[in-house]
Amino acid sequence: MNSKRVIAAMSGGVDSSVTAALLLERGFDVIGITMRLGAQDNAGSDPSSCCSIESVEDARAVADQLGIPFYAVNYESAFRELVVDYFCEEYSAGRTPNPCIICNEKLKFGKLLHLAYELEANYVATGHYARISHDADTDRCILRKGVDTNKDQSYALFSLTQDQLKHILTPLGDYTKPEVRKMAERMSLKVSQRPESQELCFISDKNYNRFIQQRMSDQVNSGPMLDMAGNVVGQHNGIQLYTIGQRKGLGAFGKRMYVVKVDPSANAIVIGTKDDLKVNRLTASCANFISIPKLEKSTKVTAKIRYNDPGADAVASPLSEDRFEVVFSQPRIAVTPGQAVVLYDGDTVLGGGWID
Repeated sequence: MNSKRVIAAMSGGVDSSVTAALLLERGFDVIGITMRLGAQDNAGSDPSSCCSIESVEDARAVADQLGIPFYAVNYESAFRELVVDYFCEEYSAGRTPNPCIICNEKLKFGKLLHLAYELEANYVATGHYARISHDADTDRCILRKGVDTNKDQSYALFSLTQDQLKHILTPLGDYTKPEVRKMAERMSLKVSQRPESQELCFISDKNYNRFIQQRMSDQVNSGPMLDMAGNVVGQHNGIQLYTIGQRKGLGAFGKRMYVVKVDPSANAIVIGTKDDLKVNRLTASCANFISIPKLEKSTKVTAKIRYNDPGADAVASPLSEDRFEVVFSQPRIAVTPGQAVVLYDGDTVLGGGWID
């Protein structure tokens, strides 16, 4: 295996293009790879999406500009099974999915990492704004927030294992987005002014409800909308179309009401006030710890319950080998099953799990 050979995951965007260019400047033997994931959506394709034909051609053009080999690999079937199907199934289970974390774990640092080994490369590099280092004292890889707090993506990497982290490079973690844009301009990369891609690459118009209804038409059925006392106060259009904290599409009740619970066993949703959304604790499963081997005792942490959450003071305590509890110092609103809770010590990721 070539210790200086690296696969650069190139989406055609600014971040991944600068990542490849930086590694080339630093003496790495860079191979550009674009994952062909398929549109997965019949509503059309956004040219800025990493799934579009335009994105693949932009990635190819940047690779040509940099003078590096480039390959497009077809992962459409794997993406549909591992990411898109999971996305729909989680909504049917009354949970709110996070497909970007699953894509990172299973594809970018799963299938791509295996491809790297086949190409005798030692690393996979991406444009994530996060920092990965090695702690010589503990002999563990450490995941830390990116320097740019507005772009930090460490939350979305919490599920990666030590074996994965030791073969991942994220050079943009040391820079801010404006600095990356300036580097792209300095390097005269053709994508230097390309806009940010949309939130979910496989839903072209960001209309989750339309996408779910089209893919799961036989499973999306109306049912009762209940208040906190269990009284029927209306009808919903299908539990897959609702998530904890949602207030749109519930009807008029004289005051703002929110989805407090999704109950797939009864095909029901429960609505309540904002106060009803407040919780003091949560439990999480499928725990993965990074800077420590496991959570052995109650530990003060900063806990993030969604990607754009600034985090809150809490105490995390082990429940079993792969489950833990988080008790917040102040009540949190809209703790959502299916989302990740990620635990931090300062800017270091201790680990995380999936909210029950």
